[in-house]
Amino acid sequence: MLTEDDFKNGQVLLIDKPLEWTSFQVVNKIRWHIRQKFNLKKIKVGHAGTLDPLASGLLIICTGSFTKKIDEYQGQIKEYTGEITLGATTPSYDMESEVDITFPIDHITEDLIKKTTEQFIGEIAQVPPMFSALKKDGVRLYDLAREGKTVEIKSRQITISEFEITKIELPKVQFRVVCSKGTYIRSLANDFGKALNSGGYLSKLRRTKIGEFNVKNAMEPLEYIEKVLN
Repeated sequence: MLTEDDFKNGQVLLIDKPLEWTSFQVVNKIRWHIRQKFNLKKIKVGHAGTLDPLASGLLIICTGSFTKKIDEYQGQIKEYTGEITLGATTPSYDMESEVDITFPIDHITEDLIKKTTEQFIGEIAQVPPMFSALKKDGVRLYDLAREGKTVEIKSRQITISEFEITKIELPKVQFRVVCSKGTYIRSLANDFGKALNSGGYLSKLRRTKIGEFNVKNAMEPLEYIEKVLN
C-alpha cells in the first residue's frame, strides 16, 4: 500500500487515458483523490505529454519530487497505433472538425500506400496543425483556429523511425508509428493523404509506448483510483 510519503517522494503512474478525457482531467482527478486520501492541502501532480481528448492510451503521471522527471519522460520516443481515413480532409486533421474537402481514392492501391510510407521515415520537416496547443504571439493556435483565423506556422524537424501499415480497408488505413518528441500524428495523417494525391485525416489514435513504458502495464484512471487510492 502506497503511503503519503511515497507520493510526496515521487511516483510514476501509468494511466490508460480513456477517449474524451483530457490529460488535464486525468491529472486533476488523481490529484484530488491523493489529497483526499491523505488529507493534504496540496501535492504536485503532472503528466509527461498531452494526449488529445479524441486519443486514448498511455499517459505518464508523476507525483511529488518525480514531477522533475517530466521533461525527461516527454523527450523519450513514443509509439502510436491508429487509423487514417483517406479521401477527405478536416480543418483539425482529425475528427474534432467536420470534413471540409473530399478527394478521389480510386487510384490508391495497397502497394502505393505501403511505398508512400517510405517518404515519412527518418528526419523530416513537419508543420504542426493549426488546431494545436502551440502558441503564436501568446495565443493558443486552436483558439485562433476556432475563431476562423489562420497564421503561418513554421515547420519543425521530427524523426519517424517506424511507419508500418497494419491493415487496409479503404478508405480506412490502420498504422503503427514510432516517433520522436514533437511529432503530430494528425499532421502525419494529413501529409500522408497529400502524398497519395488525395486527402487524409486521423480517425483513431492510441499511444502505446513512451520509452520503455507500455500501455499494457497501465490502468484506467477510475481503476487506479479504486485499486490504489480508495
